[in-house]
Amino acid sequence: MMLRTLTPLSRSAGTGITSRAPKTTFTPSNFVRFNATAADYSQSPKNAFQIKMRNVGISAHIDSGKTTLTERILFYTGRINQIHEVKGKDQVGATMDFMDLEREKGITIQSAATYASWGDHRINIIDTPGHVDFTIEVERALRVLDGAVLVMCGVSGVQSQTITVDRQMRRYSVPRLVFINKLDRAGGDPIKVTEQLKKRLGLNATLINIPMGKESNLHGVIDLIHQKGYLFEGNNGEEITEINIPEDYQAAMKKYRGIMLDNLAMANDEIAEMLMEEQVPTGEQLEAAIRKSTLNHTFTPVLTGSALKNVGVQKLLDAVVKYLPNPMESVNTALNLSMGEKPVQLISDAAAPFVGLAFKLEETKFGQLTYMRAYSGTLTRADSLYNVPEDKKVRVPRLVRMHAQSMEDISEIKAGDICGVFGMDCATGTTFTAGQRINMTSMHVPEPVLSLSISTDKKGDTSTGPLGKALAKFQKEDPTFRVHTDVQSGETIISGMGELHLEIYVERIRREYGVKVNVGQPQVAYKETIQSKANYNYLHKKQTGGSGQYAKVIGYLEPIPFEGDKINNEFVNATTGNNIPPNYIPACQKGFQEISAKGPLLDMPLTGVRMVLEDGQTHPVDSSELAFRTATINAFRENFENCDPVILEPIMKVEIQIPTEFQGNVMGMLTKRKGVIDSTEQGTTDYTTIIAEVPLAQMFGYSTELRSATQGKGEFSMEYRRHDQVSPEIQMKLVENHKKKKAAEAK
Repeated sequence: MMLRTLTPLSRSAGTGITSRAPKTTFTPSNFVRFNATAADYSQSPKNAFQIKMRNVGISAHIDSGKTTLTERILFYTGRINQIHEVKGKDQVGATMDFMDLEREKGITIQSAATYASWGDHRINIIDTPGHVDFTIEVERALRVLDGAVLVMCGVSGVQSQTITVDRQMRRYSVPRLVFINKLDRAGGDPIKVTEQLKKRLGLNATLINIPMGKESNLHGVIDLIHQKGYLFEGNNGEEITEINIPEDYQAAMKKYRGIMLDNLAMANDEIAEMLMEEQVPTGEQLEAAIRKSTLNHTFTPVLTGSALKNVGVQKLLDAVVKYLPNPMESVNTALNLSMGEKPVQLISDAAAPFVGLAFKLEETKFGQLTYMRAYSGTLTRADSLYNVPEDKKVRVPRLVRMHAQSMEDISEIKAGDICGVFGMDCATGTTFTAGQRINMTSMHVPEPVLSLSISTDKKGDTSTGPLGKALAKFQKEDPTFRVHTDVQSGETIISGMGELHLEIYVERIRREYGVKVNVGQPQVAYKETIQSKANYNYLHKKQTGGSGQYAKVIGYLEPIPFEGDKINNEFVNATTGNNIPPNYIPACQKGFQEISAKGPLLDMPLTGVRMVLEDGQTHPVDSSELAFRTATINAFRENFENCDPVILEPIMKVEIQIPTEFQGNVMGMLTKRKGVIDSTEQGTTDYTTIIAEVPLAQMFGYSTELRSATQGKGEFSMEYRRHDQVSPEIQMKLVENHKKKKAAEAK
């Protein structure tokens, strides 16, 4: 065996871009060159740095090893000098999990940004949470990133949140690499995981390296492209040794290299032609084809290793540089507000007018920190920007580059880069420009599925005291965290994506604001809808002396299709003539919107309801906007029962991993909770994965029950799938309980 020790790549930390560009004054009419192409700018000295830049997110199902992988990346690139584990014995914790709650629970709660240098490339990295309750962190990170690394557990394979992350990557057309992690564990099988990626996610997923050694004997990887082996030695795997492939691995190398060539030929015509002509592609030709196909989403490179055992991470960094796009290769779309929201494509040009998107907010001791992605132009400290949604100018007093919780002041950022900005009051998703009236396309924000009442013993704390400040801050930071006051009870209600999501915010209120809060029972986010059509003809008439109230409305209610978690209601004005003057129509629509927010059955939002106004009547003296708004509300309430109303409840997709010996017992527990089993899958070890659909209302307390039934070995995750109709018995019980609650509150 011939050995050759490689010279380790430089582990010097990256530096911020501090060169200043000439200041240019832009007017609203001076737009970005929307019709230009990347080739027009690639030779510009101002854009040369973008070729060497990568914006990458690390995403996966919970407990797949994302944060451990990021810790190794920071070590090998020289951003940190010592490795710490997520739940390390030294009580320090991983660099990117800097919140106390993250270190205590051993999970990522907030996405964290950093940057590093690998060779002559700079990589902006965002480490995202894996728990479904914090999916908005993944959503907004992928909205602004050019590429991603999908981390897979080599034992568990494709899991529920893997599917969610895949859907998010597709939503924003983010090319990805896959890193199969934890292959040092018993049952780790990269072949099985790759097959799951093909079957369950529909990816042309293909191994471009395979592990050397199995489970506890894992010690290196084999590069199928260049047909070389790599050993990772030293205390932390920092010493890489290139070797000729040992005889024991020759057969496996030839087999999986052949599969790689076949899959690549399906995605790349040039490789297909070479293979048909029996030519052997060079390593450089294969790398060029893989890069092109990865950017076109027709090929997904899969790499293997173990972050915890320091195997394969440097080869992943090489792949990030080789196969993921630079900012100039990403397609970014904006809406030109001056042209009726016409979609336009932005080119990542540092010389063009500035366009940036605020994708994440964080409250710090220095004030609001706004994470911003620059899509076009150059932003210099002390510049003024145009806040497009609020139609106002703001000044930029401070720019920083983030490294987890620490920061470095910089003087400017250019198109394609990511930075932090202080001193700008804005909301998540705000577009900032140099004056152009263009808006970046929005990100997807899922609707909350669970609510809790929250209160404090101190008067004034709910709205104006520390509790009020905390709730206002969290709402601003997290679009999936909602707060409202119940009109009947006066209770403050917080809503979110799940029990853990709300539990974390309650604990943050206690720790960060020192407020002792009382938490009520969880409330499911039910919805109300109708199943049939019904006509209405309602007269609202009230006379109490002086000007009275008079309004008559005629029309019908009917069901319309509703889309998942989106509230989809319609008010249709089908009146003819002037029986209802045009100035009263908005009042009718306002009345419908008011009743849509709190339906007649449970005071829950309506979905899938259309209210059509066909005719009506007015009084020359007593008609008013208030009268028509009231008439519309009462007409709806009076006829709602004639439309076969039903209550919809959130149905969750639940994925449970348990030792196979407990399978029968756990499936019986799910059936008692009105769950429907979708599938069961036997793992490579003695573990079984059960996937089921269960109503959210039936999942309270399930964690304790599962642990008890599996001797503490079972775990589960769940995510929202859809709203579905409850049974008539449950609907009757819900309505009765709601009436009793309102009656008790009225006393």
